[in-house]
Amino acid sequence: MPYDTRLLSGVTVLVAVVDAGSMTRAADALGLTASGVGRAIARLEARLGVRLLERTTRSMHLTDEGRRFYERALPLLDGLEEAALDASGTATVVRGRLRVNVDPFFSQVALPGRIADFVAAHPELSTELIMRDRIGDLIADGFDLALRYGESPSSGFTARKLMETRVITVAAPSYIARRGRPAHPRDVADHDVLDFWDALRGRPYEWEFHRDDEIVEIEKQPRLVTSDARTMLETCLAGGGIAQVLAFGTQALRDKGDLIELFPDWSDETFPLYAIYPSRRHRPAKVQVFVDFITALIAEELEQRRPG
Repeated sequence: MPYDTRLLSGVTVLVAVVDAGSMTRAADALGLTASGVGRAIARLEARLGVRLLERTTRSMHLTDEGRRFYERALPLLDGLEEAALDASGTATVVRGRLRVNVDPFFSQVALPGRIADFVAAHPELSTELIMRDRIGDLIADGFDLALRYGESPSSGFTARKLMETRVITVAAPSYIARRGRPAHPRDVADHDVLDFWDALRGRPYEWEFHRDDEIVEIEKQPRLVTSDARTMLETCLAGGGIAQVLAFGTQALRDKGDLIELFPDWSDETFPLYAIYPSRRHRPAKVQVFVDFITALIAEELEQRRPG
């Protein structure tokens, strides 16, 4: 198949359509008409001899052939963009669109009130923070980066550990006044439990308490199970029950006495936070500055925990 500029143009339009989720939104982003986008996709499909998009009046999605083509083409377009930046001497300019797959707990607990500083510092950058329960396929989903709690992916990605944070068990003073304070982790089984949904395993998280080499697992009957970190945290603050949360992002609530850590001697369990990159050789400046921002945010909170 001889190369021509129409092929590259068609690929660019396809990527825009997938990223935008519709031809109308892609047309707005590209400065084209919706019919012009449709014709570009049709020409690309004719050029390749396969159907790339299934379109109905209500939905649009990639065919199997379209997804394979998209997954192969997206890194090549990224490489062309990086080459253009290198050639123009602006490889360190922070601009364009940054799309980040963010762990829901981190997004809802650690970022509110802070992300505005990042947005203000980079006026030429459009930032998209998309909360997802799992990492998925970063390239196919159009993500530049993922921030995820849990174990590092075994293959296919490049990961950098940003921190380890403790898993702690907390309750509000109003709950303790009403139900009493459990003296031992095993006593939690007799209390009202607020649980977080583990989307990866399709069930609530298991509760373990770690102290040195000793591990205590408990059976529980949650009064509330949710996949929304803010809902769980607000319910706990309102005295609705006992919850397990991550130490990072909740320090201020504990400092003010709004949350009480119930078992400070049983908090050796930790959870890592990773920055996860698609398998690409170069990282654009926009990705690096965001990771630097998150790293500084983490360092600031850790510094506040140190005794004066």
